[in-house]
Amino acid sequence: MGAALEQHLENPTQQKKQKHPPGLYFLSLTEAWERFSYYGMRALLVLYLTTAYISGGLGFKESTAALIYGFFTGAVYLTPMVGGWLTDRYIGQRLAITIGGTVMAIGNLTLFAGHSKIGLYIGLILLIIGNGLFKPNISTVVGELYPANDKRKDAAFTIFYMGINLGAFFAPLLCGYLAENLFKTTVNGVVQYGFKYGFLAAAIGMIVGQLMFNLLGNRFLGDIGKKPVGKPVKTSTGVKSNKPLTKKEKQRTAVIVILTCFVIFFWAGFEQAGSSMTLYTDKFVDRSILGWTVPTSWFQSVNPAFIILLAPLVSALWIKLSKSKKGDLKIPTKMGLGMVLLGVGYMVLLLGVLKTGSNEHHIVAKANLIIIVLTYLFHTVGELFLSPVGLSMVSKIAPVKLASLLMGVWLASSGIANILAGQLASTTESLGYFEIFGLIGLIAIALGLILLVASKKLVKMME
Repeated sequence: MGAALEQHLENPTQQKKQKHPPGLYFLSLTEAWERFSYYGMRALLVLYLTTAYISGGLGFKESTAALIYGFFTGAVYLTPMVGGWLTDRYIGQRLAITIGGTVMAIGNLTLFAGHSKIGLYIGLILLIIGNGLFKPNISTVVGELYPANDKRKDAAFTIFYMGINLGAFFAPLLCGYLAENLFKTTVNGVVQYGFKYGFLAAAIGMIVGQLMFNLLGNRFLGDIGKKPVGKPVKTSTGVKSNKPLTKKEKQRTAVIVILTCFVIFFWAGFEQAGSSMTLYTDKFVDRSILGWTVPTSWFQSVNPAFIILLAPLVSALWIKLSKSKKGDLKIPTKMGLGMVLLGVGYMVLLLGVLKTGSNEHHIVAKANLIIIVLTYLFHTVGELFLSPVGLSMVSKIAPVKLASLLMGVWLASSGIANILAGQLASTTESLGYFEIFGLIGLIAIALGLILLVASKKLVKMME
């Protein structure tokens, strides 16, 4: 095994010709079902929170709903740090994925069964805990499919990203249709929505994914991810050894933390999609097409649809650049460009807000839905430049014994960002959409430019 791996690393021509391992596509499909569960629930959450109780919702104020949404999506990405640490030392990645997926399925079933605030909080807590075990580990296992310094990793994570967005694409369409169309009824003049059936569909998706992962895992992954990799081991003298990080490992860890801090604001802007942008789309955008009104939740599928379409192109771009004379763009450069593209997307959205204003009771004219679609397009390209590349980076440069923990740290940027996003979204009622969207866009562009300037120094620390 070691000799074969050594020969593989010494023969770059052979490496370029190698196809991606089947395990990549297996893990992509597993993650697709998990994302189906998450995005199906997420597409309905704000609408469920703000709809009146008699109509199938919980009747929260918009500002309160935005805060709940922000803290939930924030905690979902903060708990992977704890889950990653537990996995590295005690559980093993494969078992953690199974436990996490099962707990998430129970969480969605709780939302389905309990139409109450208590049911909401219990369901969300279970989803947060389950995701903390699931999320960092499946991404780490993808990285372990490849040898160290394998040039296919950036492309592999982009393919992984495309695959998982299949679930994110179909989830809002199906769950939104169940909630806003199929199970929508009118009783004594009161419209009632079938949100609970959307949550049930999300639970079923998670169960299907877990069954597939456990039944076929050995076939496609072998022994990868079965044992904890960061657990101290006993030496010949019987003393536990926990070798400290080298200077270079510390530098690489520092780069992961620095870039994590930068991308916090990217995700704070990007995650407005599920809160303030959803509410803006619901009230200020003309969603009619040939007399039919597009369900608000369906706009959550625009981003994953663009990812599915564009990820192969971006993946091919990275491979082409890596074979060129100048080589591929450096990771900090890609991420800086991603942040700038997020800001450009908000500049496009401001054109719509200039037309509609921010007062839902005095809308001058509704915005064309093309404005929202173009915004999602820029945000998606920015995401493809930043997120899969970041996952690949962590899998490449993180010290082995901290692999899942640092993947959790990387994902924690989304956690902090989502809490910040909730705070920003909750102020749109008082400050206005133009002010909030404009502020987010300008800061994203500024931070992206700073990252481009600092790219050379960060690359030196990574090498």
